[in-house]
Amino acid sequence: MLLNKNAPSSEREARAAVCIISGGLDSVCTAAYLSKEKGYDLYMLTYIYGQRAKKEVQQARMFSKVLKAKDYRIIDISFMKNLYGRTNALTDSKQRLSKNFDYSMVVPVRNAIFITIATAWAMSIKANLVAYGAHSGDIHYPDCRPEFIKSITRTLNMAEIDGIMSGMRKKITIWSPAMDGMDKSELLSIGYNILGDKIFKTWSCYSNGVKRSRTNILHCGICESCINRKIAISKAGIEDKTHYAKSH
Repeated sequence: MLLNKNAPSSEREARAAVCIISGGLDSVCTAAYLSKEKGYDLYMLTYIYGQRAKKEVQQARMFSKVLKAKDYRIIDISFMKNLYGRTNALTDSKQRLSKNFDYSMVVPVRNAIFITIATAWAMSIKANLVAYGAHSGDIHYPDCRPEFIKSITRTLNMAEIDGIMSGMRKKITIWSPAMDGMDKSELLSIGYNILGDKIFKTWSCYSNGVKRSRTNILHCGICESCINRKIAISKAGIEDKTHYAKSH
């Protein structure tokens, strides 16, 4: 449940949100929405988990400044790359990045790991919301579905139920745009209204980009995530100012 601006003062005071931000379009727009439209103070987390797209971490750091996060942490869990082995194409650079969804895109329980760490931080700083950028179009991914969010919310609150009952911890709400039926283009439109052309500085590519020069690194333009980015921007009726190495 998001903040109700007409709620009693006790609810209005509970305004801190831990927001997981990858540096991509969805997570950045989610953070912007929570900050500018819902009035949350942002505490932002980015994970290094062995992903090929290292550039996304750089962009996440930039947007933590743009969105004036109260605190920003980069969490290094890159040891996960060794545990994942050959299970997925996002951490295994030897695998081909598909143009269409297939299960090689699914990093095992990635969001469950991210959310658990974020919840530990949220409970430590008495934040009441943990958010990530999953939208209604992410149903291919089990840990993006609303039923997963509801389940992990119950589980993590149960893990600290004694602290919650005693008042030492706050009960956590875990939220994503998917919980409100928001799709990628709708989320993008909200983010664009807040951030304008800055949204084109987000990094969606599953690869680390195509290097044209030391400072000019382009989205590949042909992986599934780049294609989804193009579709969402077009559907939102916005001119795409992203630079792609390939248009098809």
